[in-house]
Amino acid sequence: MAGPAESDSGQMAVADEGAENVQRPLSADDEAIRALRMRTARREITERRRTAHRLRQAMQQDGLLLLYQPQIHLKSGLVRGAEAMLRLQHRRRGLILPQHFMPMAERSEVVNEIGAWVLNAACREAMNWPARLSVAVSLSLRQSQSGRLIKTVIDVLSRTGMPGERVEVQLTEAILADDDEDTVFNLKALRGLGMRLTADHFGMGKASLAVLKRMPVSMLKLDRSMIQAMGRDDGDVALVRAAIEAGHALGCMILADGVESEFQCRLLEELGCDEAQGAYFCPPVPAREFLAKLNPD
Repeated sequence: MAGPAESDSGQMAVADEGAENVQRPLSADDEAIRALRMRTARREITERRRTAHRLRQAMQQDGLLLLYQPQIHLKSGLVRGAEAMLRLQHRRRGLILPQHFMPMAERSEVVNEIGAWVLNAACREAMNWPARLSVAVSLSLRQSQSGRLIKTVIDVLSRTGMPGERVEVQLTEAILADDDEDTVFNLKALRGLGMRLTADHFGMGKASLAVLKRMPVSMLKLDRSMIQAMGRDDGDVALVRAAIEAGHALGCMILADGVESEFQCRLLEELGCDEAQGAYFCPPVPAREFLAKLNPD
């Protein structure tokens, strides 16, 4: 009798446990929230596909444009190179800044196609400049993780004849903080091609000096907000000085972004900053205008 009783008890326990695991029907509110989430997800996927399609059309129909902003060596006052800045040309809205379309592009493979287009166009244009000048292009996190990145870069350098030493790759904070093996491999491979790697927007994010130490970075680009804050109080200047000194201690050159006045330019030079760019020197301009500034005669 003991055996069967224990068996019945076990079956009841299993039955009770199963009853507890039975999924309860969703309430009306839960159903509404679930339906809203599904509509939002579908809408996001549709918008992502639509944006990717439009950007691919733009690449095929000359709808993308690169502007160039000179980067100045502060001590000599000479142009050291230029940053290639992407714009989307729109019939009614004019030139659209990348922050209005790149975040969506970075969520799909089209960002790799755009990256290849930018690198190719920038290198092709820079081949018209004096050989001492470099060109800077931005790299997104998705690009940095791509298994096709290095092949794409090698193909572009070979096709355009551009030496890797004349190309600067600007890295976002997300890339610097990424421990992905593909990212680290790609960055080291870019460095192996002679390219200079720059930590973009340095000083305003979470990228630590320890992170920079393990990455093959050779330049820090101070965020424009740090430069704009200089002069408000001594603390802001002290932050810029600390960033410059820390960068130099790591063996990095320092580039200040967003310089808009003579005061900022002079102060940065006094603080030991190596290079600068911004409206004080020249706003972003089309390739032909940039080339004319290099050859005023």
